[in-house]
Amino acid sequence: MRTKTFRGGVHPSGMKELSQGKPIQFYEPKGDLVFPLSQHIGKPAVPVVKKNDPVLTGQIIAKADGFISANIISSCSGKVKAIEPRMTTAGVVAQCIVIQNDGKFDTVPGFGVPNDDWASMTNDEIIQKIMDAGVIGLGGAGFPTHVKMRPRNPEEIDYIIANGAECEPYITCDERLMIEHSDWIVAGIKVVQKLFPHAKGIIAIEDNKPEAIKAMQAAISGESNMEIMPLHTKFPQGGERNLVHAVTNRKMESRDLPANLGCIVDNVATLTAIYHAVCCNEPLVSKGFTVTGDAVAEPANFMVRIGTDISELLEAAGGLKTQPKKVIIGGPMMGMAITSLNRPIAKSYNALVCMTEDPVEKAFEQMTNCIRCGRCVRVCPVGLVPQQMAVAGQRKDYAKYEKIHGLDCIACGSCTFICPAKRPLTQLFQLTKKEIMAQKAAAAAKK
Repeated sequence: MRTKTFRGGVHPSGMKELSQGKPIQFYEPKGDLVFPLSQHIGKPAVPVVKKNDPVLTGQIIAKADGFISANIISSCSGKVKAIEPRMTTAGVVAQCIVIQNDGKFDTVPGFGVPNDDWASMTNDEIIQKIMDAGVIGLGGAGFPTHVKMRPRNPEEIDYIIANGAECEPYITCDERLMIEHSDWIVAGIKVVQKLFPHAKGIIAIEDNKPEAIKAMQAAISGESNMEIMPLHTKFPQGGERNLVHAVTNRKMESRDLPANLGCIVDNVATLTAIYHAVCCNEPLVSKGFTVTGDAVAEPANFMVRIGTDISELLEAAGGLKTQPKKVIIGGPMMGMAITSLNRPIAKSYNALVCMTEDPVEKAFEQMTNCIRCGRCVRVCPVGLVPQQMAVAGQRKDYAKYEKIHGLDCIACGSCTFICPAKRPLTQLFQLTKKEIMAQKAAAAAKK
């Protein structure tokens, strides 16, 4: 049977073999842990601790500020060393809580105690548990999960889609999670199905992960309301819009949410976090993380405490065997190049990629004028016309850029990847969007 997929997309070299067969290692940090107050979409959290306060693992150290925000939870015990502006992994200076790690990892009372009666909880109680635990989308988007669990018409939700695509090159932590802890994911789906009892659980996995498909198939044996759906391997299949289309054949318009099409989409790591929060009384203190790339001595998959310094985890992977030309947080298609390894691992990041060559630098050395071949149009998963967007962006014709739906660009990098003229299209689109949004913000401030 032909596997399903979405319109457009590209096939970059996977490079997953570097870490694909490496089991998850549980890593305990030794140094201070740093918690940016903004690790999610929405308003930054507000500190509820002060300098020199003692803290425990699982303690809320910053509370969500408003509906679209998320709690920040300490992943170690120790004391508050500072609350100060620091450079974050996202490349911006943000207010951070710094915890002096005592190495004991003492926990708050009740942490890890099984909640065998979770099925008797009300929907509001389950959602409150998820909110208290600080759970957000762990696939990279960072949207607060408790908000996603309150769609406008909950009775119309008929699919819970577990996102196991992991379409970014190099990254394998979700794959290892499906292989080694498939039961956690299935339990997370059951919790979400308690909120949406008419919904079928569909676990969507790209067909380059046969071990994960096999493990998840075994885990749902006997579950009448769940199925595995293998997908044709293609980037960026993990995006919600593309995944909903691939799984259900329902097409999301630019302003749609998955819930408008009867779907709730959660990354497999997010479902694991939901399970731990609701069924085990464990807030979000750790997550899967891949350290890989041809410059890394021993590429590996970790379960790491949030706030751990990237440089510390890199050393746990054997350090660097050669000096990298490019270091990326996240995957090479949608991740960000970073200039320092002394940055904290935040909730929404799942990989460090250290490369001996910089493919972007090489490509741009060969850049020529656009040859109007149309390849960028064919691969755009959103159905945009990148060639026209590039002209409007270069001319700073913002009205035209908006008219041709340039703001709908998801910055997946497919157009840049496929362009034979080696044009930096994605970079131009991101810059143009920032300029338009800044212009709109300035206009709003004048009113």
